[in-house]
Amino acid sequence: MVTTNSETKTRGRREEIGKISDSSPAAPCLRPAIDFHTARFRIGLALLPLLLVLSIVLASGMGAVRVPSREIVCIIVNRIGFVHLAHTWPRSDEIIILQVRLPRVLAAALVGAALSVAGVLFQGLLRNPLADPYVIGTSGGAAFGATLGIILFTHFSLLGFGTVPTLAFLGALGTMLLVYRISRVAGRTPVVTLLLAGFAVSVILGYSVSFLLIVSQRAEFDLQFIYAWMLGGIWIERWSQLGVISLIVLAGTALAFTLARSLNALALGEEFAAYLGIHVERQKTAVIVAGALLTAAAVSAGGLIGFVGLIVPHFLRLLFGPDHVRLLPLAALGGAAFLVVADLLSRIIMPPNELPVGILTAFVGGPAFLLLLRRGKREYRF
Repeated sequence: MVTTNSETKTRGRREEIGKISDSSPAAPCLRPAIDFHTARFRIGLALLPLLLVLSIVLASGMGAVRVPSREIVCIIVNRIGFVHLAHTWPRSDEIIILQVRLPRVLAAALVGAALSVAGVLFQGLLRNPLADPYVIGTSGGAAFGATLGIILFTHFSLLGFGTVPTLAFLGALGTMLLVYRISRVAGRTPVVTLLLAGFAVSVILGYSVSFLLIVSQRAEFDLQFIYAWMLGGIWIERWSQLGVISLIVLAGTALAFTLARSLNALALGEEFAAYLGIHVERQKTAVIVAGALLTAAAVSAGGLIGFVGLIVPHFLRLLFGPDHVRLLPLAALGGAAFLVVADLLSRIIMPPNELPVGILTAFVGGPAFLLLLRRGKREYRF
């Protein structure tokens, strides 16, 4: 019996597919090669929440007025209501923590988690290690929407959000929808077309922002604010705003978690994902929807914060492997802790001025990622 080259390749691919769990034909996931990876994942899943809690407490206590960590924990526990503690702390400290710092710190955690999870989704969908949450045009759409909000200067509030964050959110979502519609070819969404359409739309919107800044006299007075918004910063000030962002981020993250096994299958290629029973186009659409929600929520709360959605997924992938079932929850926790620490540094590194957090994420995350790649002493595998 003669075996053709195509049959040999198919047999080899099926051996790779054999590594995938067959617990659900429509939701395969990669099994860890050795128990060591499982142990490492469990350690990471235990340490990252602890790191996140410690970073939140530390960031809440540092600033112009120092508040001891023990006092912060007592204030939060007493506020939650599970335990009623005697008030041994100044009333002013409680106001600073609950009304000023804690909403911002929690918002930084949500934005970091959203960007990191969105980065994992787009890297998995596009099978491109350079993909980030802004890869298909959301940054251009958000910047265009925010600039329109500044130029129009319409005083209105939607769910506690003003013109700039609202239009940035709608601009990011609208751009994602436009890119998706442009990329559809005969009922399919080729990833190369998606990337090219996203790049083209982002460039067009980027130059549209420059055009608006040139022709608008009002933008001349708000140029510094526009520049600061594009460099990134946490703009959440009230608990009502935090509640809205929390709902969107939690919804997008929950949808992302349901797509983890499908992303594992897509990593083998769309043809073999379909062979395994995955409805490829439906899953790709769901990934885009989840990524759009997360990215839009992040830009409305924090502007255009770069590198988080690129660095954190790569860092965790190198440490814990490419299995999306494990990578997505780790990315949510890791991204949240990373941005909380970066936002803290942006507040205290140049007092009394505040440095845009996007600069910190680039200066801190970029070299750390390069060092990790260098010390790995092995070829990077996506």
